[in-house]
Amino acid sequence: MLAPMSRLAPFLFVLLWSTGFLGAKLGLPHAAPLAFLLVRYLLVLALMASIALAMRAPWPRDARHWFHIGVSGLLLHALYLGGVFVAIGAGLPAGVTSLVVGMQPLLTATVAGWLLGERIVPRQWLGLALGFVGVTLVLSNKLGATFGVDALWPAIAALLGITAGTLYQKKFCPRFDWRTGAVAQFLPAAIVTGLIVFARDDFRIDWTGEFIFALGWLVLVLSIGAISLLNWLIRHGSAVNVASLFYLTPPTTALLAWLLFGETLTGLALIGMALAVFGVYLSRR
Repeated sequence: MLAPMSRLAPFLFVLLWSTGFLGAKLGLPHAAPLAFLLVRYLLVLALMASIALAMRAPWPRDARHWFHIGVSGLLLHALYLGGVFVAIGAGLPAGVTSLVVGMQPLLTATVAGWLLGERIVPRQWLGLALGFVGVTLVLSNKLGATFGVDALWPAIAALLGITAGTLYQKKFCPRFDWRTGAVAQFLPAAIVTGLIVFARDDFRIDWTGEFIFALGWLVLVLSIGAISLLNWLIRHGSAVNVASLFYLTPPTTALLAWLLFGETLTGLALIGMALAVFGVYLSRR
């Protein structure tokens, strides 16, 4: 069971994770970014708590375990997702946001050596560098839009959040039940996000059909499906191997946007996709 799962999980994770930007594109015009995330977190909490109770899943065994899982949730959800949604909501193009967050594999590899004791061989460094070049080429036709510098800071915060969250979880809490662990991760993310929303008095949501579809997709496919796969990958692989998969997100998102929204794919983008795939292959081989 483990061998087929280990082969399938990375590809399924990339596919599901790549739809997140498309869900944000559909939903953000109808809601304030953090209000959108708050409702998403609350729905995930209700659903996963019900599943955990019905299936009698094991809960974190002590306060220390709760704390570490909660910190990883704050970094992976509140900081990363909050930064991405606020950046896009503030006018930062999705392509630029993807490129900023796309620096995560290189940043993870830089830190993983001394923090986790992982040895990064030259082949992996070459793969990571090629992957970043490939992502840049994929997004090259989307980087010309003008935006305020203030919109860039949330994307940088998101980059730091996803990097720190992956490393923190790998070091302090790599193993936990996916059902109860989701509750432990999303609970602090919902509390912090809710405090910010109500402090700013910015709970604006237009319950249109498009927003409800985007919300349902992000709850079921991203927050439950993709996050559960990410936790599984962190548990069974090195931090660098997991991080390198994020290079495949922009090319996959571009393909999905071409299929679903008719967005154009340039020759440079196609070359970039090939480079990104080859870079990830070198990094994970």
